[in-house]
Amino acid sequence: MAGKPFRSTKTMKQAVLLRSKQANWFHATQTLFNQVASFYFEVIQAHPLILDLSSQEALTALERLTHATKQNPHPVMPLSQIAQELPAMFRRATIHAALGAAHAFTISLAKWRARKEKAQAKQKRFTERPPVPPRTWNRSVSFYAGMWKGRSLGQQAKGPPIQGARPDTTEERACPKILLKLWTGRSWVWTKLRLSGPPLPQGCTPQEAGSPQLVRKGGRWWLHTPLQREIERPQKAQTQLSEQKGTRLCAVDLNIDTHLAVCTIQTVEGTVVATRFIRGGKRLHGLRKRQLGRIARNRRATGIIAEGEQDNVQRWAKVRALDEDTAHQVSHRIVAFAQAHGASILVFEHLGHFKPVKGSFSRRGNEKRSYWLRGRIFRYTRYKAFHQGIITCRVNPRNTSREHADCGGAIARYAYGQPTEGYTPGAPLMYCPSCDARDHADRNASRVIGKRLLARFGSYQCHKEKPHAPLQAERSAKAGGGHGSQAAQCAGEPSILGAGHGAVVAQGTAQKKT
Repeated sequence: MAGKPFRSTKTMKQAVLLRSKQANWFHATQTLFNQVASFYFEVIQAHPLILDLSSQEALTALERLTHATKQNPHPVMPLSQIAQELPAMFRRATIHAALGAAHAFTISLAKWRARKEKAQAKQKRFTERPPVPPRTWNRSVSFYAGMWKGRSLGQQAKGPPIQGARPDTTEERACPKILLKLWTGRSWVWTKLRLSGPPLPQGCTPQEAGSPQLVRKGGRWWLHTPLQREIERPQKAQTQLSEQKGTRLCAVDLNIDTHLAVCTIQTVEGTVVATRFIRGGKRLHGLRKRQLGRIARNRRATGIIAEGEQDNVQRWAKVRALDEDTAHQVSHRIVAFAQAHGASILVFEHLGHFKPVKGSFSRRGNEKRSYWLRGRIFRYTRYKAFHQGIITCRVNPRNTSREHADCGGAIARYAYGQPTEGYTPGAPLMYCPSCDARDHADRNASRVIGKRLLARFGSYQCHKEKPHAPLQAERSAKAGGGHGSQAAQCAGEPSILGAGHGAVVAQGTAQKKT
């Protein structure tokens, strides 16, 4: 039985292409927004009972205290002392920003007081400082209905409308242009802006697309649009695995070598339904190591790194952009693979600390960022999967690459042409001497990850060998599997993160064209 429906939110980010004059207007609008929000925060501090009201009631109370109208010509704390003739939606956006900051501060202060009382009750020394109200305000500007308008590419209008309500649909926002009402320092003007990035999904309704927000990152401005969709709340992993026999899970083994991720779809009985190898690790390491090597050479050439100033700004930006793009692509493919096979649970390893090997700057930096990339892939996969109604779990990573998924015995990990003995970290093949089984090492690790979750919540008993499937009469058993690569074939050069299959076809490996 599915849980109650709830709203899942993710943010669509689009870069704003603007002129220098428009950048000054952005700064002026954000400065005014933070001044008004700081003013309303002081009003809330002077009237703390407002926080006990609902959001709508608090909005009404604050407007009655600050906004002058015909029915209320003399408010207690007039907003006119800060700014004159603010748009109503701009004022309400600042009120909500102040309410959010006030609620956060109140909750933090209450938790600090509880910790202090607990320490005093135990007669322990308590040295933690109390939280303080925001000293500076640097909030991003939210544009409510009436502060923005969309415009289609083919529409030719004589001039932007000054007044109007929010459109009934967001088809106009699907184009790379938008109208925002900005403060120039003297007056409010409508400004047409061009956007760069993915458009909003087709058919997105006003209930799904929230109010856009203008965010500054570095020297660029971005437009963030929250997208909401109502989905059924997924049940807990224990409930799905113990009560629903048709549940499938997707176990993911993240690596830093050839395959960035290896995914296996497993049933509650531990049967592997499908396997997918997401490649691109070697090329990613090469591109990153090239940039790190150039950074190291530039540092040796200068010999001095300025204090408080970032060196090699463009090359570091390339390294960050490469990792960011890789994390998004891999996480998207993991979720798409889980959806295609009906998996409702994703399983990862709970990785701990990482100590890079000694070596050059580029080698150590490459290994550290490869490890950090695995954590980023997990975070991105978790929120993308949750938006699709898929929950994410983690298991103990101890010896997931050193034991066999079926019998639990210690395995030998080796490369092509090497003897099937010992353990070589990063080698692609594995051999279990206990049950005479061979498989791809990363695929075996993925199976171990999935079966550890099954052993925790389900009825599957880990390390229980399953009977081998009978071989066909016309085919002879292949002890080592074929040695031909099963990489995905495509018309051109594969992308950095080509989602091919493994470099070896072991027995039981699922075959799937991509």
